[in-house]
Amino acid sequence: MRPTTTGTTRQWVADRLGVRVEGDPGVDGLTVGDLVGLALRRNPRRAHLLVSRVLGKHVPTDPRLVRAAGLRLGARVAAVLGVPDTPGADPATWRAALDSEPVAAAAVLAGARRAPARPDAVVLGYAETATGLGQTVADALGCAGLHSTRRDVPGAPDWAGFEEEHSHATGHRLLPTDPAVRAALADPAAPLVLVDDELSTGRTVVNTLRAVHALAPHRHYVVAGLVDLRSPADRARLDDLAAELSTRIDVVALADGRVELPEDVLVRAAELTASVEPVVPAPATARATAGEVEPVRVDWPAGLPTTARFGTAPGHGERVASADLVRHLLPGLTPGGDVLVLGSEELLHAPLAVATQLAERFAGTVRFSSTTRSPVLAVDDPGYAVRSSVAFGSHDPAQDGPGVRYAHNVSRPTPWDAVVLVVDSASDPAALRAPDGVLAALAPHTARLLLLTLPADSWRKPA
Repeated sequence: MRPTTTGTTRQWVADRLGVRVEGDPGVDGLTVGDLVGLALRRNPRRAHLLVSRVLGKHVPTDPRLVRAAGLRLGARVAAVLGVPDTPGADPATWRAALDSEPVAAAAVLAGARRAPARPDAVVLGYAETATGLGQTVADALGCAGLHSTRRDVPGAPDWAGFEEEHSHATGHRLLPTDPAVRAALADPAAPLVLVDDELSTGRTVVNTLRAVHALAPHRHYVVAGLVDLRSPADRARLDDLAAELSTRIDVVALADGRVELPEDVLVRAAELTASVEPVVPAPATARATAGEVEPVRVDWPAGLPTTARFGTAPGHGERVASADLVRHLLPGLTPGGDVLVLGSEELLHAPLAVATQLAERFAGTVRFSSTTRSPVLAVDDPGYAVRSSVAFGSHDPAQDGPGVRYAHNVSRPTPWDAVVLVVDSASDPAALRAPDGVLAALAPHTARLLLLTLPADSWRKPA
């Protein structure tokens, strides 16, 4: 099994199901084809999964590329809010970065950085996939941030909720307690930005806008995604909603395109998924054991949220960037090695910050991805986006109880020199170290297994 490369990772699904993804050049000349591969879901509601090359969720990715994509999306949001954008890196540099060229990845991130543009806005990112992306957009705007959650938070007051109809886990809660977030949500003049990794039908956006607008109407909404693949009917539905609510709704993405799906794709995908032998990751030649987990200290700034579950105030990104998050991690890593920083479900932005600092200072290769709820068919083929998958029991206190979680594309022929799993202090220690837990699942795929525990966010009663 070779490491995943995603330049052609739509071919396997295209050949067998006739699914096609097409689009025209967008931001910095990027196309949908540059940004996504294809896999099959284990989900009866939707057959295909768009696997992002720049999200850092299902594919281990240079964290500078992940950060850059979020900042460029933030710049597109700022542009529709009246702040002129300037071009980022050229298409050749982006594509070199997508092909794992480290100098290009550094150039792409440098070309994506801008001064904070709209501190009066408020960003809402979607759990679990876009929590980190949403906060990165908030960083670009310099504004307050919030993300929906599926975590069990006893006593926390619900502000709103909505459904993601096609998801493996459909329910979302909004729990804003940060004063800056609540003030922005209550201000009709504050632009509200909804951030998701992909815009496929727009139904979740419609559900969110209805729920939010009923509680706190805003004059201007911006919907942002890495790719926008909505059909003309889906686009018209959002236009109709804007007219119905007497508000303005703009949509921005790094690239627009379309997905061609056969009418019987759900039936054929279910049959295909059932016929494929599951990929069993081969034992690595050098591996850690779950009992050899090395704890790593991190100097996380006191009082700074690690997620936007309860909200983050304007300036959050600057405080994270100014902190030295890898001072205790760097000395123990072997120069020239391959390191994977792995976030945990909704905990994405803080691990990405750790990984980005590490990529800028470590003399080796750094990749970033995250565990996920999403069950995906793994196929060991270079034309497929999810080459391997490991499963394990959850350790996060989820509202819907314990369940199976996954780490995709972590298994590879040569084990990682180090895997740094990032969790927060609300994680169940027994579940983390259980025989069917994440540490036991990751241990065969790395020479060293490190555990970095960040402080769990706490909420305070809104004023």
